[in-house]
Amino acid sequence: MLFLRFNKIQSGKEIYYALNDEEKDKIIPSLAGKKYTQQRYKGLGELNPVQLWETTMNPETRTLKQVTVDDIEAANQMFEMLMGEEVPPRKKYIQTHAKLANLDI
Repeated sequence: MLFLRFNKIQSGKEIYYALNDEEKDKIIPSLAGKKYTQQRYKGLGELNPVQLWETTMNPETRTLKQVTVDDIEAANQMFEMLMGEEVPPRKKYIQTHAKLANLDI
């Protein structure tokens, strides 16, 4: 399953987006004593249109990853259950698998 979490690091007018902790750990030392702010995003839905363009849509800076599906029918069923109009199956799935969720608290 794909989860997108990243950090926006801003020092003055300089803005950096770190897609993981390794990138963040490289950016922060490069600021060498400058004041900066850091904001964490848990997904694309938290971004305003300008930030979405900067992080995801701009063809000059975006990163594309190929995704493959081993079982298209199982993937389709899962997608339909999670995104479809039927609430009871989705609720049952969430309740059954809630302890397996990777939550940042």
